[in-house]
Amino acid sequence: MSARSVRALRDLKLGVKNLLLHKLRSLLTMLGLVFGAGSVVAMLAVGEGASESAIEQIRRLGARNIMLRAAKPEEERGSTSQARLSVYGLRYADAARIGETMPGVRRVVPAKHIEKTGRLGNRSEPMRIVGTTADWFDLVRREVVAGRVLSPRDDATRAAVAVLTEWGARHLLATEHAIGETLTLGGCAYEVVGIVRSEETDGAGMQAPDSRADAYIPLSTARERHGDYFLKLSQGSRTSEQVELHQIIVETCADEDVEPTARAIERSLQTTHRNRDYEVSVPLALLRQAQETRRTFSIVLGSIAGISLLVGGIGIMNIMLATVTERTREIGIRRAIGARRSQIVSQFLVEALVLSCTGGSAGIALGVAIPWCVTRVSGVPTTVSTWSLALAFGISVATGVVFGLYPAVRASRLDPIVALRHE
Repeated sequence: MSARSVRALRDLKLGVKNLLLHKLRSLLTMLGLVFGAGSVVAMLAVGEGASESAIEQIRRLGARNIMLRAAKPEEERGSTSQARLSVYGLRYADAARIGETMPGVRRVVPAKHIEKTGRLGNRSEPMRIVGTTADWFDLVRREVVAGRVLSPRDDATRAAVAVLTEWGARHLLATEHAIGETLTLGGCAYEVVGIVRSEETDGAGMQAPDSRADAYIPLSTARERHGDYFLKLSQGSRTSEQVELHQIIVETCADEDVEPTARAIERSLQTTHRNRDYEVSVPLALLRQAQETRRTFSIVLGSIAGISLLVGGIGIMNIMLATVTERTREIGIRRAIGARRSQIVSQFLVEALVLSCTGGSAGIALGVAIPWCVTRVSGVPTTVSTWSLALAFGISVATGVVFGLYPAVRASRLDPIVALRHE
């Protein structure tokens, strides 16, 4: 072992011994760093978990997808007329034009939504029929629980088949064998050929394209059996609407095509939809916005938690200055028998580092435990990242060095004669 290593080990043992002479004082000094490092890890874990949850929901919508939705014009939303027929929304021609004329578009998936009651035996449940094509399940990826999803042949032959979401299937088919059962939707019979797991939560302001009680049927079947006219009954009023398509999902060939294609689609729709009866959403843009928000959120939370570490560092400086005062005579003796200034600095700096490293390690353990408890108790997702642990420990060590350096240098500059006379 080299002489430098021997000196470092000796300084470490001496520093630990001096700190253990005042156990309570050393413990109280470390508490500032413990809570500071713990708050850094815990706050970043909570913020990271919330942001990651929102970002994951956006990713599931597809980074290359563009979401078009039918939206009732503002002037018609407050109308109470029962005789008027409201005509709005996306059209079959819109889907065809986007697929044929827009460069960078890989495929276009239209969807029609129809509110009906699903019946099976003596059970009934309000459901939303989604008339769409087989490509829907490629763009909106959902786990297949049982059976299969729609196929191109189903749409070509106008097959009377339906794919249910798991929630709707459990309520209607709780005691039945799901696949192969005949389900009645709006007076029309359909064979259940598959069940998928869906999501109804929102991701960073964007509504998911499916709901928990959907029944997917071929678009050609939906047009033939249910048409484009809808009668809505609510609170004693009755309104008639004509909507060809409620939703269109456009998939682009590459990520860089998403935003230019979205702008081109927007311009195209403006020429044919003067009353602005549609909405355009781009998951990729929301994903970037959510990631930027997460970075800002992490910086803010980390800065707030860093204040606790600053307070802990001030505590270290305070206790080290008090230690220098108490051990002035000891410093004078060491200097008188030949100790160099660098050795005095090293001795007191090691004590500050022991305090900061021990406090930082305990704080990291506390910071990991808090998110775990939050997730277990409240169900809020948290994510403890490796970089947050390294950040908290690094700041703790840096705090010990910065705030312990001044007392150490001050101790090394004491005049040996004055120090020996100190009482």
